[in-house]
Amino acid sequence: MLIGIIVTEIVRPRPINWRPSYTSVSKIPFGCFVLFNELPNIFSNSEVKSVESSIYDALLQRDSTIPSNYLIINDYIYLDEQETNQVLKYVANGNHVFIATNNLTGKLADTLNIEVTQQYGIQEDSVKASFTNKSFQQKDFFYTRGVNPSYFVSLDTLNTEVLGHLEFKSSSLLETNEEETNVRPNFIKTSFGKGNFIINTLPVAYTNFYILGNNKNYTTQSLSYLNNHLLYWDDYKKSGRKVITSPMRFVLNQPALKWGYYLLVIGLLLFVVFKAKREQRIIPVIKPLENSSVAFAKTVGSLYYQNRDYTNLNNKKITYFLTYIRNRYYVNTTNLDENLITQLSAKASKSKDETKALIELIQSLKNKPVHTEKDSLVLVQKINTFKQSYGR
Repeated sequence: MLIGIIVTEIVRPRPINWRPSYTSVSKIPFGCFVLFNELPNIFSNSEVKSVESSIYDALLQRDSTIPSNYLIINDYIYLDEQETNQVLKYVANGNHVFIATNNLTGKLADTLNIEVTQQYGIQEDSVKASFTNKSFQQKDFFYTRGVNPSYFVSLDTLNTEVLGHLEFKSSSLLETNEEETNVRPNFIKTSFGKGNFIINTLPVAYTNFYILGNNKNYTTQSLSYLNNHLLYWDDYKKSGRKVITSPMRFVLNQPALKWGYYLLVIGLLLFVVFKAKREQRIIPVIKPLENSSVAFAKTVGSLYYQNRDYTNLNNKKITYFLTYIRNRYYVNTTNLDENLITQLSAKASKSKDETKALIELIQSLKNKPVHTEKDSLVLVQKINTFKQSYGR
């Protein structure tokens, strides 16, 4: 059952997204992907530039010597004081601003002496839009979805020209059988300085849903009031614009910080790629074995010196010396007699008297129960003299 539910959710078609977007990349019904890609055909002799920054920054950085148009489409538009001043200055210098919105408020609406209201109904109803220009081929257009009639309730009649109307029906909640047909202005041109504000209260007319239908002429005919100059497409004040809400928003909105962040991430990735490969472990330094014989001899000597056990020490020295004689000269040291003296004297190239004195000293020390320090010194001296004379 669980697998069946998962498969059903995966394969079933996604519901259509009817939310307003108005962005140039949005392909949902109320996006403006089609219009943005058709602008080069509508304005064949003009360049179209997409603006993804605020209106204030875009107008401040533009080349003021080039005449242009600014196109703003969204369901709700509010310009702060700085943006409004920049837009008013832009239009006063001879440029045009096209605004399509359901709701226009703020300082801009107050400056132009216009007021927009919107009628909300319980259910959607058809709305008829028309132009006042008799030279247009098609004058009446019908809109049935996503439309809550918006229209002007206050205009500056001295500087404003009405370009189109909306016709819609309104009914009372108390008397549902009575319907009233209303015709209200929804498309105007207001002069300001050397330029014009062209304002339309039917932004859905510029979305994919209606341009791909039978109402594409409404879009092209309404945009014909703009000059064939450079066109700025506003892609910033959009309901469907993706806004970064993470704490990194400030960093990513600043070019210097953004590129610094990207370089940091790229550097870390490169470090991981090149340092993640297996490396040979460090070869430990193996110290050679130390010759501890001298240290051991010193330790043992210190031990005997501290205990003052000369008898034991002399006995070990005698044993070591007799072993040395057997290994070096190949003589039998079992009996310390005249035969040993004769053989050792000949093989060691020593005088018989010197050899005899050493052997007799050894024989006397072996027979002596207690040795003194003087005995040890004499023994060591005799043995060293015997070894050094021959040369080890």
